[in-house]
Amino acid sequence: MMDGQATAAQTGMGVRRFGRVNWLGLYTLAKREVMRFVVVWTQTLLAPLVTAGLFILIFSLAIGGQRGEVMGVSFLHFIAPGILMMTVIQNAFANTSSSIVIGKVQGNIVDTLMPPLSPLELVLGYIIGGVLRGVLVALAVTLVMFPVIGLSVAHPVWALVFVVLGSAFLGALGIVAAIIAQKFDQIAAITNFIVVPLSFLSGTFYSIEALPGWLNTITHWNPVFYLIDGVRYGVLGVSDSSPWLGLCVASGAILAVMALAWWWFKTGYRLKS
Repeated sequence: MMDGQATAAQTGMGVRRFGRVNWLGLYTLAKREVMRFVVVWTQTLLAPLVTAGLFILIFSLAIGGQRGEVMGVSFLHFIAPGILMMTVIQNAFANTSSSIVIGKVQGNIVDTLMPPLSPLELVLGYIIGGVLRGVLVALAVTLVMFPVIGLSVAHPVWALVFVVLGSAFLGALGIVAAIIAQKFDQIAAITNFIVVPLSFLSGTFYSIEALPGWLNTITHWNPVFYLIDGVRYGVLGVSDSSPWLGLCVASGAILAVMALAWWWFKTGYRLKS
C-alpha cells in the first residue's frame, strides 16, 4: 500500500498539477468559444455588419435629412454609436447562450463540466469568447461604416472600454439565460422579449432627455443604457450621463451577473442531472 502511494505521489496522480488557476484549460475553453464564431465568420461577423449598415441606411433615408441635431450632432451621427453597441451586445449574448444551449440539447455539456475547470474558469472561458466576438463586431462596424457616414471616434479608449464591458455583461447574461433554458425556443424568447427591448429602449435612437419623467427614471436603472451612453461618449464626446457613472454601474452589473453564473456552475443548477 505504501509503495502504491509513493508511486502515485511520484507520478502526480490525483494531484492538482496546474496550480491555483488552470491556465491551459481556461485557454482551451476560450479558444473553443472563439473558434466557434470564427469558422462561420460570414454569419457571426459579416451579418452583424450588414445589419448595422441597413439600420444606418434606413434611418438616413427615412429621417436623417428631416431631423435636426441631437445633443449638438447630426441625427445620423447620434444613432451610429447606439447601433454599434446594440449590435455588439446582441452578438455577445448569442455567443455564450448558443454555446451552452447547444451543449445541453446535444447532451455533450458534460464534456465541458467534467474537465478540471473551476466554476470561475468556466465563466471566464465563455465570457472571453463573447467579448472577443463583440470587440470584432465593433471593430468591423467602426472601420467600415463610420468612414462612410463621415464619423470619427473622439475618445477611442472610452469607446473600447464600454464595448468590452457591454460584451462582458451580455456574455454573462447569456450564460445565465442558457443555464435557465432547456431548448432553443426558450433562448429565442429571452432574446426577443428581454435582450432586444433592452437594447432598443436604452437610448439607442434617442436621447433620454426626451422621455417623460417616470420613464426617464426607469431608464437610469437599466445597465444597458449606460453601456450605450458610454459608447456614445467615446465616439462623439457627448452623453446623457457621466461616463464614470456608467463605468461604475456597468462594472457592478457585470460582477452581479457573473456571480450568479458562477454559483450556478458551482451547484450544477439545471446543468447536472
